[in-house]
Amino acid sequence: MKLFADSASDLPKSFFELHNVELIPLKVHIDNDEYEDIIGIDSKEVYAAIRAGKQPKTSQASPELFLTLFEELAKTGEEGFYIALSSALSGTYSTAVMMKEQLMETYPDLKLTIIDSKCASLGIGLLIKEAVRLRDEGMSLSMMEEKVRFSAMHMEHLFTVEDLDYMARGGRVSKASAFIGGLLNIKPLLHVEEGKLVPIEKIRGRKKVIKRMIDVMGERADRLEEQNIAISHGDDEATALELKQLIEERYHPKSIEIHLIGSTVGAHAGPDTLALFFLNKLS
Repeated sequence: MKLFADSASDLPKSFFELHNVELIPLKVHIDNDEYEDIIGIDSKEVYAAIRAGKQPKTSQASPELFLTLFEELAKTGEEGFYIALSSALSGTYSTAVMMKEQLMETYPDLKLTIIDSKCASLGIGLLIKEAVRLRDEGMSLSMMEEKVRFSAMHMEHLFTVEDLDYMARGGRVSKASAFIGGLLNIKPLLHVEEGKLVPIEKIRGRKKVIKRMIDVMGERADRLEEQNIAISHGDDEATALELKQLIEERYHPKSIEIHLIGSTVGAHAGPDTLALFFLNKLS
């Protein structure tokens, strides 16, 4: 079975190579230059550009790439499974579906499942890691799809950003929310609802918002001691490690992994973003 994942999953390049997952890079634009996420640009370069006053933009993966990859799959007769970035945040999912439908006119036996994860960053990353495990255990495509869809439905995203202006520029939150967040050192706590980014609380000061993230995690999570959870950060590893330690001391999860937020998500969320991913229901 062939697994596909896009670069908005925020897993490192080494993961895709090690676990035989086909990487579908989204595009990053800085000034007049276009880069393929992960392959052509490192997210630290994106954060440096933002700190220098530039406004990186992003665009979805190219239709041509989907056609090429999906046609290769069709010719082999192998089954395929693609976990896509939330359709509320990118047109990548819709483009993938369109290219699949186009190819099925020529290859009616194409066995490809595409799911709209309604997730972003390591929310998708955790789903991909689950899919890799299930594939390697020999699970059927239909059973894998059922399990991954269940996890996607119950994936929690809790995050805070240093400056909501970055997200407002990209249309990810309203300009009014960004303006309020900029006053009096107010830090927003956001989550993902139906695949969209939604501010849920405004808290004064970064330390307080981190504490609140941990509290909300306890309120929402199911059996944390059995979970592999994830933290992603916008070039602020020290705070991510601090959050990891606080969670370990309080909840003792099965494991916690930390990754840098990639270029696609980072271009909108900005430097010093901190995000936490876990399930609100295990089964």
